[in-house]
Amino acid sequence: MSRMSEFWYYKGVHKVKVVTESKGYWIVEALEEFEDDVDGNRVIVKVGEQRIVPSDTVHKRKYLAPPVKEHAYELKMEKKLKRLVAEEEKKQGEKETR
Repeated sequence: MSRMSEFWYYKGVHKVKVVTESKGYWIVEALEEFEDDVDGNRVIVKVGEQRIVPSDTVHKRKYLAPPVKEHAYELKMEKKLKRLVAEEEKKQGEKETR
């Protein structure tokens, strides 16, 4: 069965139909309206509009990208802040019981 007779998901989210395939890039037709990022600019892609996209951005199944991991330093500082707040609350609790 040809890829052109099926629908695919651009970036794993937006429903498209493959119009033409070539090495590394495919021409796809939007089956739903969505927002895309082109050279740092937001662009509205209308239903029926065709786009040239890298073949590795078109997937057979719908999926959501994994959540972005926070920077290790931010996580470490958040943990440290929680510990300091807990220590301060403990000191406040001890002062009130005296």
